[in-house]
Amino acid sequence: MFKNTKMVIAASVIALSLGACAGNTGSDHAMSDEKTVMVGGAPMYPSKNIVENAVNSKDHTTLVAAVQAAGLVDTLASPGPFTVFAPTNAAFAKLPDGTVDTLLKPENKATLTKVLTYHVVPGTLTAADLMEKTKAMGGKYEMTTASGGTITAEMKNGGLYVVDDKGQWSKITIANVMQSNGVIHVVDTVLLPG
Repeated sequence: MFKNTKMVIAASVIALSLGACAGNTGSDHAMSDEKTVMVGGAPMYPSKNIVENAVNSKDHTTLVAAVQAAGLVDTLASPGPFTVFAPTNAAFAKLPDGTVDTLLKPENKATLTKVLTYHVVPGTLTAADLMEKTKAMGGKYEMTTASGGTITAEMKNGGLYVVDDKGQWSKITIANVMQSNGVIHVVDTVLLPG
């Protein structure tokens, strides 16, 4: 499924990495003192923004390529804040064959943008915030996404999940990856708007 996107992914990762490095004025020593979370084999620095961190995760190359194709790099690098439910490469691989290739085509940019912004909620919501609000709302906490859709936080078997409009459950596998412009929660399933 990813045969045709490997070059797009590689080019996007390189382009975004160069852009992130060019804007980095902090010292390596200062970053080494930060409390980081490992995602995709790379430390995620709270002093960096969502894009600067995401480009380093080997588990999010498909997401990075999709963000680039949708033209959302500048948005996700802006001050925000944003809560991003970030699907892994394995999450994208669960989609029907050809879906990612089709979404990455220029003529499908609007659909790709809608899918990606469906994973973004304005503001910063940590896992503790999501659990607290879920309990306060009787077990389900509805959030309005940047695309205008709705996703719902729910607890199940001790885990925290996000449920899309189609009733599909996506587990938060790594929570609270703090960013300079919000927070990332890594999820195991791509959320799809209704």
